Amino acid sequence: MSQAKISDAAKARVAEEIKFDILAGVPELEGDNELKRSQIARTFISDTITVPTKEMYSYALLASLGDDVYHEPSTAQHAEQAYSALEAHIANITGKEAGLFMPSGTMSNQIGLRTHLMQPPYTILCDNRAHIYKYEVGGAGFHSGAALTPVAPSNGHHLTLKDVEANIVYGPDVHFAPTEVIALENTLNGTIFPQDDIIAISQFAHSKGIKMHLDGARIWHVAAETGMSLKELLEPFDTASLCFSKGLGAPIGSCLVGSKEYITRARRIRKLFGGGMRQTGFLAGAAAYALTYNFPLLPRVHTLASKLQKSLEDVGVTILSPAETCMVFFDASSIGSNYDEIAERGAALPEPLFLGGSRVVLHIQTSEAAVDDFINLLATIAEEKRKAGFVKPETQANGHPDVYVRRAH
Repeated sequence: MSQAKISDAAKARVAEEIKFDILAGVPELEGDNELKRSQIARTFISDTITVPTKEMYSYALLASLGDDVYHEPSTAQHAEQAYSALEAHIANITGKEAGLFMPSGTMSNQIGLRTHLMQPPYTILCDNRAHIYKYEVGGAGFHSGAALTPVAPSNGHHLTLKDVEANIVYGPDVHFAPTEVIALENTLNGTIFPQDDIIAISQFAHSKGIKMHLDGARIWHVAAETGMSLKELLEPFDTASLCFSKGLGAPIGSCLVGSKEYITRARRIRKLFGGGMRQTGFLAGAAAYALTYNFPLLPRVHTLASKLQKSLEDVGVTILSPAETCMVFFDASSIGSNYDEIAERGAALPEPLFLGGSRVVLHIQTSEAAVDDFINLLATIAEEKRKAGFVKPETQANGHPDVYVRRAH
């Protein structure tokens, strides 16, 4: 056998080893996908579990093949927006000069903070329930060498100027790392941060030369509920991160917005973090679809959340944090139960419910039938406990300052 033939055979063997047909058994896979869609409609754990619809996929496939790292304009067929056009659109509707597409909300926040923070020592002031403090793996310390000042809101709902003034660090005392950034979150645990308080904090911060960053992963809910434009909501902030994959239902992506100079620096830091991507038109297309077709679905989500809260109260469940947008927090002990029991009972229903603790999250793919089944489940448990002799205590936990209880696994 010739060397050429041996080489071809070897190459063929390598190709055979490497190949992987993920779509083998497509009919079964399609059935699995439909089952997953039905399960998501009955999942209350998070709004991050929403999946792209067939319509979103079809729309996103029209996106062009421009390269992210080389910053080629990714324009879709028929001049529809994708990638760099998406960044420009988000910058425009938020009133900022430029935007930068990110793979995740955590990366968007962490690069957003890192871009602000030039030279230690410095601190970041935030709510003690904030995502950047509790759920980003200590990223601010690791990536930026920053200390965080987590503050419990004195009103149990949101930080006020009084809270900030009492905890901010500035001045000549060399014993303390000065506050460089105030990072607020809106919504936080589904609650809306009053705009007047944001403005007051922003004016104070800027008077001290302190920057303002917004974790606006769910800012879409605020706009949908209040009717305020994103430009108005983000005007007090120097920078903001907005997520496409939570309330809006895109499969992946966030956008960081700020000044042109800031975003130019952030683009380099994104590359440093390993966040530079290539042909991202498909992802931008999915995000554009979400902005156009999924954002108008958010008021229905808020209506379902309000219905859920009222119905739970009617059966004696104590609400820890009211439904201002898409979340309801409840106290399982107020009906003599616990979160594990409720989750297990929900999972055992003929059409299972998927639950995760004190936090109930509704999303654009939540079915009204699932909400009704959850209400009926808690009503049944409450009645069983009453018949067994449970008496609801006169005083209940007030949910201050952190009402999110994760279910034990």
